[in-house]
Amino acid sequence: MAADSEVPADTNDLQNLVGGLKSIGLNHTSVNMALSIDELRTKANELLNSGLNTQQIADELSVSQTTVKWLVNEGTVDSPPDDIRIGWRTIGARATRIEAIGLILADIIDEELEGDIDTIVGISINGIAFAQSLAGHIDADFAIFRSVDGDGGGHLSNKYGNVGGRNVAIIDDVLSTGSTMSKTIQALRSEGANVSLCMVLVNKTERNEIDGVPLRGIIRAVNV
Repeated sequence: MAADSEVPADTNDLQNLVGGLKSIGLNHTSVNMALSIDELRTKANELLNSGLNTQQIADELSVSQTTVKWLVNEGTVDSPPDDIRIGWRTIGARATRIEAIGLILADIIDEELEGDIDTIVGISINGIAFAQSLAGHIDADFAIFRSVDGDGGGHLSNKYGNVGGRNVAIIDDVLSTGSTMSKTIQALRSEGANVSLCMVLVNKTERNEIDGVPLRGIIRAVNV
């Protein structure tokens, strides 16, 4: 029997998987991610002092605005919010990796809606790159929704695609509380859009819909 026939099938599968990941750029990459609350608090305060608001800090750290407010107030609340920190810099560091995620999102749209989408809306800032990639894969228009701090509702940028009378899918990186996604849905509906699907890289909740719109996450991360 040939020597390579002694290799278990699952080992061969793993080697094939690693080879496939390398072919799209998913090789060894160093990722700097805060390992403690103190480090996370330091980073949040650095961003605050540099002029970012809580929404922008939440985007940078992939946590909820509630968590950001707890961090920058030195944890004066009795206990920290129930939250999960998500780091996906390994994906964001390479355009080829974003394109790979775009293909996954395109497949989800085909599965959910049989491709019946006219416009892809990316929520700034982290949803923009994935929305642009997805729009290219399915030959749809591309639009940007600017989320804002606090109780503001945000707005659709007028430099990109329109949403009035169109079937729309929304893309963001992480869903924490769902408030940003809900504001986006409301704003797009006010513009005459038919919001057909919401998609995120990571869903940190157990929700499968928001405001009557189906929600799909590539990964779900919840406490058990």
